[in-house]
Amino acid sequence: MSKPYDPSKEGAEMSFKERMSYGDYLHLERVLDAQEPLSTAHDELLFIIQHQTSELWMKLAIHEIRSAMRAIRADRPQPAFKMLTRVARIFEQLNNSWDVLRTMTPSEYTEFRNSLGQSSGFQSYQYRAVEFLVGNRNTAMLGPHAHDPELIAKLEGILAEPSLYDEALQLLSRNGFDIGPDASRTDWRETREENPQVLEAWKAVYAAPQKYWDLYELAEKLVDFEDYFRRWRFNHVTTVERIIGLKRGTGGTGGVSYLRKMLEVVLFPELWNVRTRL
Repeated sequence: MSKPYDPSKEGAEMSFKERMSYGDYLHLERVLDAQEPLSTAHDELLFIIQHQTSELWMKLAIHEIRSAMRAIRADRPQPAFKMLTRVARIFEQLNNSWDVLRTMTPSEYTEFRNSLGQSSGFQSYQYRAVEFLVGNRNTAMLGPHAHDPELIAKLEGILAEPSLYDEALQLLSRNGFDIGPDASRTDWRETREENPQVLEAWKAVYAAPQKYWDLYELAEKLVDFEDYFRRWRFNHVTTVERIIGLKRGTGGTGGVSYLRKMLEVVLFPELWNVRTRL
């Protein structure tokens, strides 16, 4: 029988009395103490961790989207490719997390649902920030955050600047493409209207990818992100219907009916419609 392995004999640090440990660096005492179930239901911890980890992934997505926007604005689209790839994979990770939540049955959810009060993922500030950053600027959705002036100020700050897709369109314009009214647009607060001139510009890019490789690659990174984002929305609808059926959401929305409406939102319409035109 072999002796137990002792990593200290190969130089592994084993004493952290006056050194920064793994837990210190990650502030795990704060992270792992942040789960406070309000009921005795076994599955409430699953529900809390599912949503807390989703918020952490969205925090990273926001960081990457903002960085990609800055790179595109500086006419450096190539670094943005890696960032947008990461955002797409973040949403792949978020998609996979629904599989864990779907192990909870309707009976198990009803054991603690009343403990949630009116709280709902519908009220997620970070999810709203993601949507505003990428271009879905439905200002009616500021409502759930109206009670918090600091959050409203942050969201209004996002609305005051171009979205991710706006930055991509401005890059098209700087590369000599006629994008019509999007070139002179200054009111970023509202969701833009689909533009036939933008569609023609993307068509030209897709018709000659070798000539416009950076723009072509950027377009595909945006489509890749929206592909995963759509899957996340669809899995959200399916999970909610599986657990609560067609009941209203805790936050007062129509639940499944509200989420199905969200499936109709297209973030980058010309990039999807150009496929029909090629």
